[in-house]
Amino acid sequence: MKYLVFTIAALGVIPFSFLLSQNKYWIKNAFFGMIIAMCLYIRTSINFYSHEAYRGSARGMEVSLVHLMAFSIIGALMFAGKFKHWLPDWGYRLYLLYFLLCLPSFSSAENLLISWFEIWKMIMLFFLYVAVYNYLRMSNDLKTVISYLAIFVIINMLVIVWNHVHGAYQPHGVFPHQNSMAMAMHLFGPVFFASYVTNGLSSRIYKLLSIAFICAAAATARSYSRMAMALMPIGYGISFLFCVFQQRPRNWIIRILPIALAGMLGLALMLPRIIERFASAPEASGTTRIELALCAWEMIKDEPLRGVGINNWGIKINPPYEYAEMAGRNVEIRGEDFADGIVETVYLLVCAECGIPAFLAMLAWFAWYYIKCISLMKRLKNTEWFFIPAGLFGGFTIIAIQSCFEWVLRQQLNLICLIFMFAIISYLADSPMVQKQATATKTISDGKPALNYTA
Repeated sequence: MKYLVFTIAALGVIPFSFLLSQNKYWIKNAFFGMIIAMCLYIRTSINFYSHEAYRGSARGMEVSLVHLMAFSIIGALMFAGKFKHWLPDWGYRLYLLYFLLCLPSFSSAENLLISWFEIWKMIMLFFLYVAVYNYLRMSNDLKTVISYLAIFVIINMLVIVWNHVHGAYQPHGVFPHQNSMAMAMHLFGPVFFASYVTNGLSSRIYKLLSIAFICAAAATARSYSRMAMALMPIGYGISFLFCVFQQRPRNWIIRILPIALAGMLGLALMLPRIIERFASAPEASGTTRIELALCAWEMIKDEPLRGVGINNWGIKINPPYEYAEMAGRNVEIRGEDFADGIVETVYLLVCAECGIPAFLAMLAWFAWYYIKCISLMKRLKNTEWFFIPAGLFGGFTIIAIQSCFEWVLRQQLNLICLIFMFAIISYLADSPMVQKQATATKTISDGKPALNYTA
């Protein structure tokens, strides 16, 4: 029945797009619907040709309500003549390059259908990418998009509270796992924190972002994810330093003091469980991570250019393939139904499955946005948008480290959150409205007449 309802919804995308195109406010509401669909991602996603028992990064041709809303927005913008670009900048082009360099791995894949599942996921992400960017270019309403993401974070926290009340030890909110939830909160939290440091509570939207910052930080701590908790000071600290020393906001000390006091109080209350979480960590967890990393290295040595097949790790790590034995993995634990796990770092996973060229393309894709944050901080200094690249630089730093130790950047909802922020950076980089505001601010600082702009 669920598949039938979903098929009917998919067939309605084109007429729904045409209806949305008649009024830009309807498109805005559809965009908000995409955010709500993210909150319901687990409940509104379907795996066609599903292999639910497979130990891989994709288990079917996954389609969710988020994707259908993205298709609807793209169609509405096309019908309205507001669609701008498929590949607006090098960020999108590097993603396309990464996608193309993953395709040769089909030639070494054991199961082509399972490989296709991951390629399908990458295609769906690209359309989401395009939908968010083109919506921003049409609406020039970045404040609303940021406020929508803040609402997403707040809803996630409300779900965590619900889970906590019902006895969950490590609640994961609207995400499939507490580690993936913590990573997403690390992505959004420093952005909302930077907004609070630079803008305070000067308007309703900044009050909303400040509430979202508290929710993101609390959700990360409540996940009891060891890596996430250890990295919190790094990401938030980097964002704080950029805000204070580059933007130099007024009254930042007064703003930080209550947050620091509340943070210390919260830490004191949660400290016993945090200590317990680190003390009770199983030694086998670290051993398994190292052994699987060595297995990935054996795959890379065997197939350095094309990899062993995208999304085929779950096949190649098990017999009759001997990568585990070659790496010294303890294979005595294997029973008749045993299926070995997936390597925890996305970098080794991509390198092993798709080869070194695809791995380098993925690194270039991530690095482009990381570096773009630096140039945007210089360009948007003393503007209302400075907090976004400043916060994202801290958030990206956390994610880059966390993804070395935890398998979080192959999970679909995490990638959706990342794509949202990538699209926002692309919009900031080439939006005429934002650039006009940045030029006006620079003109004021140079002591010359300022240009008029719409904030």
